[in-house]
Amino acid sequence: MSSTHRETLSTWGATLLVAEREILSQVRAKAFIISTAITLALVIGGIILSSVLGGRTTEATPVAVVGSVPAAVLASDALDITDVGDRAEADALVRSGEVDAAIVPDDSAIGYALIALDEVPEGVSAALSVSPEVQLLEASDTPSGLRTLIGLAFGIVFMIAVLGSGATIMQNTVQEKQSRVVEILLAAVPARALLAGKILGNSVIGVGTAGAIAAAAALGLAVTGQTEMLDLLSAPLIWFVVFFIFGFVLVASVFAAGAALVSRQEDTGAVMTPAMMLVMIPYFGVVFFGDHPTIMTILSYIPFSAPVAMPVRLFFGEAEWWEPLISLALLVVAAAAVMLVASKIYTNSLLRMGSRVTLREALTAS
Repeated sequence: MSSTHRETLSTWGATLLVAEREILSQVRAKAFIISTAITLALVIGGIILSSVLGGRTTEATPVAVVGSVPAAVLASDALDITDVGDRAEADALVRSGEVDAAIVPDDSAIGYALIALDEVPEGVSAALSVSPEVQLLEASDTPSGLRTLIGLAFGIVFMIAVLGSGATIMQNTVQEKQSRVVEILLAAVPARALLAGKILGNSVIGVGTAGAIAAAAALGLAVTGQTEMLDLLSAPLIWFVVFFIFGFVLVASVFAAGAALVSRQEDTGAVMTPAMMLVMIPYFGVVFFGDHPTIMTILSYIPFSAPVAMPVRLFFGEAEWWEPLISLALLVVAAAAVMLVASKIYTNSLLRMGSRVTLREALTAS
């Protein structure tokens, strides 16, 4: 029993040693530092720029006006005024899309109210000297464009972090095979410890990168005064980090197993493409089907898309409290199963040089 205990400690120690090597080799690389700095600058700059541009009005907004609306409203250069006879006609123009909003008299202190279709017309409100009450004809639970924005945000963070670290795993593994360094490494540490160390080390890098991007986004939102959005993101971000960790392990295992099948950089495309497609699924799935509750529910339970789809559903309050727990359990089981298969492929293929090893050969080799 003591012998088994020492062996376990030795394997774990080897795993940590490989993980440390992976982390240090990346954080010391100028390319990694520069690319990370550029990414963070783009995140902050993009949020600030969108906030600035969002507050600018490039052309007059078409607005219907009913009756005796104050002259200050009519004098606004930001509004293209269309006079209508009554409230019903104004409603019809708003519903048809001919105007963005309608200004109608009411009994409030300022004497008029604003009518819109399904969301508050910020451009019209900003053009008025006093913000009136806004009445929505077809109230929407989710503002237009917000769902796409949130899906893009979670999807891009997941894609950048996973693809970057996954490509690094593949490149390093192939280089080690091509230069025969892997033979030296396997003389010191078991193949499984080498695989686990690579996944662990790159997981730390991936989670750190995702955390840095999230912090940059939070800073951008705070600087631009979008604290309400920041508050809404807090709980989904925590879930995103949890899902991200296991989702990264899942995809990193696929990258590592694929890299072990080839011995030359020229052959990596054939094995890297399937892994990249698995990462693209959450990105395009959430962006293209973000408005379809049924598809989003399905995507939130598929292990490869759950790290993005479930946090998006949580952000919009569309998931019950137990749903992320079940989804996470499925993701953990899938990650463990894929790691077992990847370990077998990695162990059976790592020392095989020359032509590309087929998946069947890697799984059946003794």
